[in-house]
Amino acid sequence: MKLELRKIAIKDVCFDKECKIVDGCLHVDPAKLEDLVLEDSRVKSVSFDLARPGESVRIVPVKDVIEPRAKLEGGETFPGLFREDMQEAGEGITYALSGCAVTTTGPIVGFQEGVIDMSGPGAEYTVYSQINHVVMIIEKQDYVDQHDHEAVVRLAGIKVARFLGTVGFDCEDYESEVYEWKSIGEKYAEYPGLPKVVYVYNCMAQGLLHDTYFYGRDAKVMVPTMITPLEVMDGALVSGNCVSPGSKTTTYMHQNNAVIKELFKIHGKEINFVGIVLNPLMTTLKEKFRDRMLTVRQVKMLGADGAIISQEGFGNPTTDLMIVCQELEQNGIKTVLISNEDAGVDGMSEPLPDSVQEANAIVSTGNSNATVMLPAMEKTIGNIKEVERVCGGNVNSIQEDGRLLLEIHGIMGSHNLQGNTKLGAVTI
Repeated sequence: MKLELRKIAIKDVCFDKECKIVDGCLHVDPAKLEDLVLEDSRVKSVSFDLARPGESVRIVPVKDVIEPRAKLEGGETFPGLFREDMQEAGEGITYALSGCAVTTTGPIVGFQEGVIDMSGPGAEYTVYSQINHVVMIIEKQDYVDQHDHEAVVRLAGIKVARFLGTVGFDCEDYESEVYEWKSIGEKYAEYPGLPKVVYVYNCMAQGLLHDTYFYGRDAKVMVPTMITPLEVMDGALVSGNCVSPGSKTTTYMHQNNAVIKELFKIHGKEINFVGIVLNPLMTTLKEKFRDRMLTVRQVKMLGADGAIISQEGFGNPTTDLMIVCQELEQNGIKTVLISNEDAGVDGMSEPLPDSVQEANAIVSTGNSNATVMLPAMEKTIGNIKEVERVCGGNVNSIQEDGRLLLEIHGIMGSHNLQGNTKLGAVTI
């Protein structure tokens, strides 16, 4: 399996009467995008706006962030979402508009949506402030219920991102990255002296607007499954959840998974990166114990010496994190966890809702409950009143002078649980 990512650096975005890339600037025809989204009869209205790094702009409530990508050859981008048949992701040539994203907003779907500030102190908490945003403001038809609302927004965002990705086909100014994934036997033979490491990739699969889609299928119907990192890069995973914005794995974070990037960086030098087990985070203890058994079995089948587990969400997903770690360690597989802390506004509360003694190597992405005062912005894309209902906000969040009092986990990506964040913690 071989994937070539052709990354085009997008340094600016602007509206135009046609879609093209000129000198690093993505020109966007909003009328074209509107026609594309309105193909879905469940959409009542849609419009587009732009947000650039450093601007006095706030986007709220953000639902998803997606990097524009499109397949030149080797199948379809985001396979399984728009067609019944599909080809395995991770092969061929994919164009990626790096430094740019399609970001969805509009009337709130679920309370766990978030805020992106493009400048000021809020911008320091998220990597999303460093990229250019084509913001879609979408409103559903009145008859569309909450779960269909989520689906309407999710599919519209992916459709626009896929279309904008095709704009890159005519651009010759790109950086090529080639990734190859070999069979397990070949990988063992290639680096026999290096420790074999597996990534346990937890993803939300809890319903109630807490879902992930794998090849277009709801992860709730999955069991833990071996996958390749090239599939992840190529759009096999799509976010469909409104989990806490600070820890939410957006589609952008799936496409640019920080753990996968780091594992590739040290593969063949310090470790032998042998595979990924995708573990759906379920709601009942019986399902959690079942998935622990199946996850650990597959990690052992891959012959792992060590494992890294990333979390998504908070609360009961910490149980999945801990029991899988416990079982791996008891089987002699050294395990590192990535999790945020919910330690209260003052940082003095119990930071994790579950723990085991075997969890002795934890990378923290910071305290999500810490509170920040964000300055007023000159422009808001979306509806600032929704801050009162988002996770991390409340009815007293909006100050009389326009400032915003918010817990950090109300900021999109502020403590991303794959480590794609500026927050962390140290032991003192």
